Amino acid sequence: MIYADNAATTKMSRVAIDAMVNCMENIWGNPSSLYEFGQKAKEAITSAREKIAACINAEPNEIYFTSGGSESDNQAIISAAKVGAKKNKRHIISTAFEHHAVLHTLKKLEAEGFEIELLDVHENGVITPAQVENAIRKDTCLVTIMFANNEIGTIQPIAEIGAICRAKKVPFHTDAVQAAGHINIDVQKLNVDALSISAHKFHGAKGVGVLYARKNFQLTNIIEGGAQEKGKRAGTENVPAIVAMAAALDDACKNLDANNKKVLALREKLIDGLNKIPYSILNGDRKKRLPGNVNFCFEGIEGESLLLLLDDKNICASSGSACTSGSLDPSHVLLAIGRVHEVAHGSLRLSIDENNTEDDVEKIISAVAEVVEYLRNMSPLWKDKLNGKKNFILEA
Repeated sequence: MIYADNAATTKMSRVAIDAMVNCMENIWGNPSSLYEFGQKAKEAITSAREKIAACINAEPNEIYFTSGGSESDNQAIISAAKVGAKKNKRHIISTAFEHHAVLHTLKKLEAEGFEIELLDVHENGVITPAQVENAIRKDTCLVTIMFANNEIGTIQPIAEIGAICRAKKVPFHTDAVQAAGHINIDVQKLNVDALSISAHKFHGAKGVGVLYARKNFQLTNIIEGGAQEKGKRAGTENVPAIVAMAAALDDACKNLDANNKKVLALREKLIDGLNKIPYSILNGDRKKRLPGNVNFCFEGIEGESLLLLLDDKNICASSGSACTSGSLDPSHVLLAIGRVHEVAHGSLRLSIDENNTEDDVEKIISAVAEVVEYLRNMSPLWKDKLNGKKNFILEA
C-alpha cells in the first residue's frame, strides 16, 4: 500500500508514540491535582509547552492547547470579532479558499452582523500583500489568511501580509495547520498575532492542537468549565496527546531541511510524470507550494472514480479536503482559482512525505496514467471531445 494522503492525516511517528505510551504508563495523573502524580503531569505539559514554543519562536505563555486546528481557528477568529465588536469594528478580511473551519466560522459571524470580505484568489493560488492592504479599512477587526492551502498546497506571503497588518494595527491570524512541521515557522518574523496548529498533520496524535496567541491578543473562551490553559480553554488536558505532539513537532523541526530535500525531489518527479498525461493541469504555483503537495485536474473524468480505482491499485489519495469527503460539489478551492466545474470535478490531491520513495512515485505516475486513460475510454463525453463535437477545456 502506498500512502499519499498526508494532507488528510499522517501516521504517528515512533518518537510521538513512545512519548505518548510513556506518558500513559507513567504520567497519568490529572495536571490540576496537587499531589505528586498530578504535578508530574503538570510538569510534562509545561515541558511540552516550552518545546512547542521553541519550535515556532514564541513564548511558552503564548501557547494554548486545544483539540485541533478547527477549534484553534474558531477561538482565534471569534476572539478577534468579540474585541472588534466592542470597538464598533465589524469588518473581517479572509480569502475565498480558506479551510471550512475558517469559512464556516466567518459565515456564523456574518449572520451576527459582521461584514466578511473574501479576497479573490489568483489562478496560481497565491494572495498578494497588496490585496490585503487595499482591503483594510478603519473598521477592520481581523485579517485571517491561511499559511498554506490544504488542497493545492500554495504558500501565502504571510510575513509580508503580517507586516502590513502590524503597521495598520489590525490583528492577523493564520491557519498554519498544513504548514507546521513541513516549513519553517517563526511567529516573530511572520508578524502574526494568532496561529493555528494540528498535531496529526505532522505525525502527532489526532484530537490535539495549538493556538498561538501573542500576549496582546485577547482570547474569548469558547469552552467553559475550568481554569485550565490560564482560564482560556476549559477541560482536563489530554496529557499523552500533548506530550506526543511536542515530541512530533520537535522531531519534525530538527529534521526539516533533510526531509524537505528528499520530499521536494520526489514532488518534482511526480509533477513531471503527471504533466505528461494529456489534458491535465497542475493546480497552484509550482514553486510556492508545500514540499509534498501535488494537486492535478484531469479533464474528462470524475475524481471519485479515480480515487476508487487508485485504491484498487493500493494507492491512497484524495480529491481535496478530507473534511468535505462525500460531497458531490466540486472543490471550492479549485473554483476559487478559476477552474470550471467540469475540470474541477476531475481533481486529484497527492500529498507525500519523507516516508515515500522513488519507487512509490513511479508506481503512482503509472497507476494514475492507466486509470485516467481507462476512465476516459469509458466516457461518452470524452468521445465527443475526441470527435470534435465538444471542445477541450485544457491543453493537450
